[in-house]
Amino acid sequence: MRFKDVFSIIGPAMVGPSSSHTAGAARIGRAARQLLGEPPGQALITFYGSFAATYAGHGTDRAIVGGLLDFAPDDPRLPDSLIIAGQQGIRIAFEQGKGLYPHPNTAKLALSCPLNQKQLTAVGTSIGGGNIEIVEINGFSVKMTGIYPTLVLRHYDWTGVIADITQLLRLTGTNIGYMSVDRKSRSGDALTVLELDGEVPPELMEQLRRLPAVQTIQLVNLQ
Repeated sequence: MRFKDVFSIIGPAMVGPSSSHTAGAARIGRAARQLLGEPPGQALITFYGSFAATYAGHGTDRAIVGGLLDFAPDDPRLPDSLIIAGQQGIRIAFEQGKGLYPHPNTAKLALSCPLNQKQLTAVGTSIGGGNIEIVEINGFSVKMTGIYPTLVLRHYDWTGVIADITQLLRLTGTNIGYMSVDRKSRSGDALTVLELDGEVPPELMEQLRRLPAVQTIQLVNLQ
């Protein structure tokens, strides 16, 4: 069996009893926070499978809220995240989900910022060793691991848009490690996720924002 890095062998630095139920959950929450682009004002967190059965005992609820506060899995504030979120005026609710789910450790986060009407729905799975996959963003099917710096672009499904995006990456010397694309309908809205081999140059972000087809762009960097 091959491992990608030492992290895959010894597991993550973390606060909590379980790499899957705490470290992975914190990374899911942190990814959702960065996708939203700011702290949420409200969060409804739905747990499925093993998460739903054990989230209170394993601290999954505190871990995922810690992630929403942008705490890393080894942040010592993680056990107090529910208190800290309350102090910041963030309203948190938990529920146990029913029906089909993509992995035994699955959480769905519905986040909102009432002041500016921003909303995000994301589904994440904790797949072991602190590793995660974000499998859905605002109804789009994606695959995002958070291992590498990641660009998430919502754009119109116009001819040549992907070529325009990848051309800008080429001109700034930014290599794509993995890409996933989903769309709502032909010529409708689309979402492109780009996991990159290196840091994202600031000029690249600005150039991508200028593309006529691009509606929003977020950078997710969990390192």
